[in-house]
This record gives sequence, structure tokens and C-alpha cells, in this order.
Amino acid sequence: MEEVGDIIVLDVGKTLSKLSRWSSNGVIRTKMTRPNAQRMQNGVAVLDVAGIGAWVREKLPIIAEVGRIASIITVGHGAGVAAIRGDQLAFTPLDYEQDIPADVLADYRRARGSFAETGSPALPCGLNMGAQLHWLEGDGASTATLLPWAQYWAWFLSGVVTSEVTSLGCHSDLWNPVLGDYSALAKRRGWAAQFAPIVPAGDVIGTLKPEFGLGISVKVHCGVHDSNAALIAARGFAEIEGREATILSTGTWFIAMRSTTEGGVRASAFDEARDCLINVDAYGAATPSARFMGGREVEELGDRIDLADDQAAMLEALPAVLANAHMIVPSFAPDCGPFPAHRGAWIKRPEDVSARRAVIALYLALLADTSVDLIGATDRLLIEGRFAGAELFVRAFATLRPDMVVYTSRAEADVSFGALRLIDPSIKPAGTLARTAPLLHSLDQYKAEWHRRIEGSTQ
Repeated sequence: MEEVGDIIVLDVGKTLSKLSRWSSNGVIRTKMTRPNAQRMQNGVAVLDVAGIGAWVREKLPIIAEVGRIASIITVGHGAGVAAIRGDQLAFTPLDYEQDIPADVLADYRRARGSFAETGSPALPCGLNMGAQLHWLEGDGASTATLLPWAQYWAWFLSGVVTSEVTSLGCHSDLWNPVLGDYSALAKRRGWAAQFAPIVPAGDVIGTLKPEFGLGISVKVHCGVHDSNAALIAARGFAEIEGREATILSTGTWFIAMRSTTEGGVRASAFDEARDCLINVDAYGAATPSARFMGGREVEELGDRIDLADDQAAMLEALPAVLANAHMIVPSFAPDCGPFPAHRGAWIKRPEDVSARRAVIALYLALLADTSVDLIGATDRLLIEGRFAGAELFVRAFATLRPDMVVYTSRAEADVSFGALRLIDPSIKPAGTLARTAPLLHSLDQYKAEWHRRIEGSTQ
């Protein structure tokens, strides 16, 4: 009988790239991370594809050094697109935070489909994949094979080109989530025909190239959009599986995805102007979602709130923060989130560092509360990712949602674990979810004042 091997997950996010190794029954063995560098090419911001590729070539043999590797699966953020010609990139993939020239973007906006058709709001920079393709056609995109970001890395490992619906259906303007097909824009512009064949996210597409030194028997799977991988991980828990539930994935982006048991999801029920959208899960189901750039906002504000040693001091600072109405109003990541036109500001910024961190935690909780309201979230919610360990943030969120049961998951039951469950859906996370206790302090008055200040400054 063939020896059962381990599984490697390559997760290429916006901020970090991660390699993790898992046993076949879902136990993590080791993990490596690398910050993604910012790259400029001819004055244009591009993804760090060469640096990430070199890191993968170096680290893959190390992480696979002992024991058999059976499979590799890739995960990627949802706003990257690669163009392949022959066995080379036609050009370096664009960083989605790169501004697109105003005249080009205006021309694209006139051509794109409606929110009702695609579930994709009109987003800034290159966050709509269609906007990137519109701008890049002059660089040869129109004659190349197109791949979403996760599938680029599957191609990098295997040499096989594929596409997949979670990335195509992620605010791209290129997918109709109700029909389960390319959008009218994608067909009209010829992009639908250029994308590599669509394959289910968990399917094997080929084997690992010999050049990586792991042997050619290692299977390479198609891959998946990162927030959708978090959704698949969450559905492994008994508290979530088969229920009406919302997953709040936290990192550079905070993305709330409502795993609904209802059919007939329609984009028209949601507010595209407030960063609501319809994602598509790994099985093609329309998934109401809302987002804001929480991790980026924390970076802009200049204080970490997710370090374990800081949590007690932040909780101790909370009464004074509430009594003095220290707060932050949105947004420090412009043009996205539930208040895209509102510009961020401190209200009575405290001098004490723990108090400042407490205010930031409350700010994120209020943004998350607003976002999940916008998609009609009810019943139960799971917070996963980097900020799930930020105690004041998760407890403040639970306080703001008294009619919901709020959980957090262990760090191991994350995006990479979700990718693992695509390969074997029978894998279940160890243990149960942790139910989040609300704060001992009411946030009703604080929340009302926060909204009053936002509304007062936008009238």
C-alpha cells in the first residue's frame, strides 16, 4: 500500500507569503513566512513575483526535507492576475494598490457591467481585475493566457495553466455569480476566452516540476482565493457546518463572508457603495460579503493591537477610554470599507500607549460591526486570522452584537487549513471553537457617539 504523505500549502497573500506543512489528518508540522516586498517597475507598483518565487525555490526543499510529500495546494489573494506566454510571464503582475490613470479608469468604468450582474462594486486602483486587464492590454495581455494569482503559483509549481471560480468571482467584474459564468464584459472583451480552463479548486492539475527536487510524484492542486479558504476552514467546525453563519477573516483585509442557507442571493440587496460584494465559494455558491482594510488601517495608525502581552493593559485602559470618549473615526485606508468617502481622524487622542491601542481595537470592532450589518449577518460569527487573538477587539465586537454568538478559532484552523480541507473535506479541526465573552462595559453610548460624529461630518 502506498505511504500516506504530507501536504504543503503555499499561501501568497498581499503582505506575507507562507509555506506550511501538514499531516494527512490535518496536524500542522511546520510553517515558514516571508514578508512580501514592494516592487516598482518603470514607475509602476508590481507584485513581488520574482522574490516570492526565489523564496519558494529555496524553502520548498527544506520544508519537505523529512518524510514523503503527497500534495501541494496554493492560496492567493483575489486581486492578482498573471499573463503567461509560452513558459514565461508576459509581464510582471500589477500590484492592486497601484493607481490606474484617471482617464483609463474612467473609460473602464463606462464599459464595466452593473453591480446587479456581477456583484462587484467599482473599486479603486486595480482592485477590480477587469480594470487591470483594461489598462494592461497595450502591454500584451490581449495575446496571453490569463491566470488568477493562486493559479499562477499552481502553474509555477506544475507548468499547468488553470483558472478557478473563487478568484474569478472575487470583485473582478469578470464573473456572474448567479449564472455561474463569465460576465458580459469578460465575454465582450475576449478575456473569458483568454483565461485558462476553469477547474475545481481542490482538483489535481498535474505534478510538481522536477526542478524543485521533491520528485515528480507530488500532486499539485488548482488552488483557491484566501478568504474562501478561511470559509472552508470554518465550515469544518460543528458550530458552523450547515448553519447560517458569518466568517470574519482578519489580516490586511477584514472580510466578512455570510455562509447562508438561503437561496436566491441577489447583489441588488446590498450596498455596493459601502464595499459590499458577492463572492463565490469553492463550490460556486454566491456568498454575500463586506470588507474593509483593517490591517492596513492599523499600520497607518502606528500601533499593534494583536500582541498577546499587550492585551491585559489594553483592557485595563478601557474604562478611561470610554469615560473620556477617546475614539477614531474612519477611514485611514481611503476609498474602501463601509465609509469609503470619510477621512479618518482621532477624537481626543490619548497619550498613553495602552489607551491608544484600546481605541484602535474599539475602532476595528465598530467597523466590523457595521460591515456585518450591511450583509444581514445573524445567528453566529467566527473571527479567524491575525486579529482573532486581539482580545479587546473580539470582546468589543461580541459586545456590539448581543444577539449573535461570536467565536474565535485557533491559529492552526486558518486559511491554510481550509486549503487542506479542499483536498480532503473529511479533515476536521481539532477541538471546538472558543466562544467570546462580551465586555463588562456597555458600548451603546460609545457606538452612538461614533456614528453621530461620522454622520455629522458627512452632511
